[in-house]
Amino acid sequence: QVQLVESGGGLVQAGGSLRLSCAVSGRTFSNYGMAWFRQAPGKERERVAAMRWRGDTKYYADSAKGRFTISRDDAKNTVYLQMNSLKPEDTAVYYCAADPTGALRDYAYWGQGTQVTVSS
Repeated sequence: QVQLVESGGGLVQAGGSLRLSCAVSGRTFSNYGMAWFRQAPGKERERVAAMRWRGDTKYYADSAKGRFTISRDDAKNTVYLQMNSLKPEDTAVYYCAADPTGALRDYAYWGQGTQVTVSS
């Protein structure tokens, strides 16, 4: 079993920055995939960034390119989402997810979510 705990959400003004953290514990896999999703009220869940734990390639939604950065800290077993130049449309609950297969499409484990609110 894998546990994911997000933190770092909050209220920020447009143009500001936030860094979300996802602490990973429990059983881990050699090259599992990690991703950040978000879901705003009335909207479909969107994957904003993804990476494999042992890879350097990172994937971003068009809405996140140039503003968001996904990264990891091996020593802390933590994945981050640095969000810059935030916009009101970035307001959503952000979720961390893990795919034990590494395929970046079978996310079996999810965190509880952290709220990000961007005021105009």
